[in-house]
Amino acid sequence: MEMLPSLNTPFAPLVRRIVAEATVVNDRILKIDHFLNHRVEPEFMAAMGAELAERLRPFAPDLVLTAEASGIAPALATATALNRPMLYAKKYSPVVEPPALARVIPSPTKGGETMLMVSARYLQAGMRVVLVDDFLANGKTALALAEIVAEAGAQLVAAGFLVEKCFQDGRSELTARAIPIATLAQVERLEDGNVVMRHA
Repeated sequence: MEMLPSLNTPFAPLVRRIVAEATVVNDRILKIDHFLNHRVEPEFMAAMGAELAERLRPFAPDLVLTAEASGIAPALATATALNRPMLYAKKYSPVVEPPALARVIPSPTKGGETMLMVSARYLQAGMRVVLVDDFLANGKTALALAEIVAEAGAQLVAAGFLVEKCFQDGRSELTARAIPIATLAQVERLEDGNVVMRHA
């Protein structure tokens, strides 16, 4: 029987690019937006989505869920590889078809608060859902989406992230809910302008 990669096995092409190309700001902010979530490289994003899909496939999802805007590219790449629909929670001043499921979260990058909202028409009771996003940092967005899934009567069977910032402890809220987490690259810490990776 073919062995699947561990949920957190480092995806070498992503790890290499983070180490070689990332910009570190104040040992808190990791900037890789030149290929991940501002300027997007379609071929590389497709490769990461395919890798994440292999880790999430055993959970037999019906739907891939994310939040706009930076989660859309990895979620779409993963959904394409899984051949499943993708749904993204709208932010800012969302207008969605009622009835709506919503949560307010603190915005770590912009300050203040942000509304996440999806139409209940597209997230229905009994669905098996995987959450996909670019970063797992403080976990507030992931937790809000987990609550929305639960409110809909659906089941969040797993969550997948391209990059986890381990030093921000976003994982704990999800593991407390027994949600399996898949990551492609884990950043142990940012130190003196350098990225220290965790190799699982």
